Amino acid sequence: MNSRNRITIFILQAAPYLLFLAILLVFGSLSDRFLSVTNFTNIVIQAAPVAILAVGMTFVLLTAEIDLSVGAIMYLTGCLLGLYLGGAPWPLALVVVLVASALLGAINGVLVAYLGITSFIATLGTLFIGRGIAMSASNTASVYFPDAITALNRATVFGIPSAIVAVAVVFAVAWILLRQTPFGRQVYAVGQDRDAAAKAGLPAKRIVFLCFVISGALAGIAGFVSVTQIGAITASYGLQAEFSAIAAAVLGGTSLFGGRGGVKGALFGALLIQTAANGLVIINANPYIYPLVTAGIIFIAVAVDGLRSRMLERLERRFIRPWEIA
Repeated sequence: MNSRNRITIFILQAAPYLLFLAILLVFGSLSDRFLSVTNFTNIVIQAAPVAILAVGMTFVLLTAEIDLSVGAIMYLTGCLLGLYLGGAPWPLALVVVLVASALLGAINGVLVAYLGITSFIATLGTLFIGRGIAMSASNTASVYFPDAITALNRATVFGIPSAIVAVAVVFAVAWILLRQTPFGRQVYAVGQDRDAAAKAGLPAKRIVFLCFVISGALAGIAGFVSVTQIGAITASYGLQAEFSAIAAAVLGGTSLFGGRGGVKGALFGALLIQTAANGLVIINANPYIYPLVTAGIIFIAVAVDGLRSRMLERLERRFIRPWEIA
């Protein structure tokens, strides 16, 4: 590989970190509060729901699919929690939410893996169906959560906030699944070439199905963590959450084309997105600017991924082993 290719790949790999550094410098220069330890702690806690969503999205993206329904799953399971499980002990409520969200993910998995429907279309459909059911159940009114649920946001484990603990547990389980088990190796193989994986005897359809189940389950957990922080949800809850999750995963190095990436990067991407959002709040920016900033981050993430994928394809054709630099 010549020096020009090495420099190009280095720049593409470093782009998200350079963007993060730029965000720190810009907002740090505009507000003294932004770079404080207290504010960074708040950023990490607030990033927890997006981080958990992004971990689930990573599984789906690794198979070269996409899940647009995660925001709707958050809203639907949030309504389930607030309307019907308010008096239940929180561990039981969490289990019910986890099972319900996994079932919703399983519906996506069946549609995509076994019925052959394009994941964009299938999950877009379940997005509208799930959100419609939730809005009907709540009558589009605000849904409030009991103190037993919101108190979890103030709980700590050995002094560590519960939201951070939740992210750590999700990350640890996901990392082990992807990096230390045959299932994880099969996920990467299916994402790199599904037909070849199937011909080699791998259960490609089942792998894709299970990745959607994982994405759905983690959307439910993300929603649970989120409602402990905000205490109430409206009909707009979870809107566009899928785009933040996708952006976080892609910023962290997971390819939209499948077969490359991991959950460590998803956590970094979520932190970057939340840092930008926090900075806008700190400087009292116009709320209408927020979607523009998110859109800009998504554009950068997709552009970098596309350029990097094309570069690796060219190296492959020249008999370079791209996985050594991916």
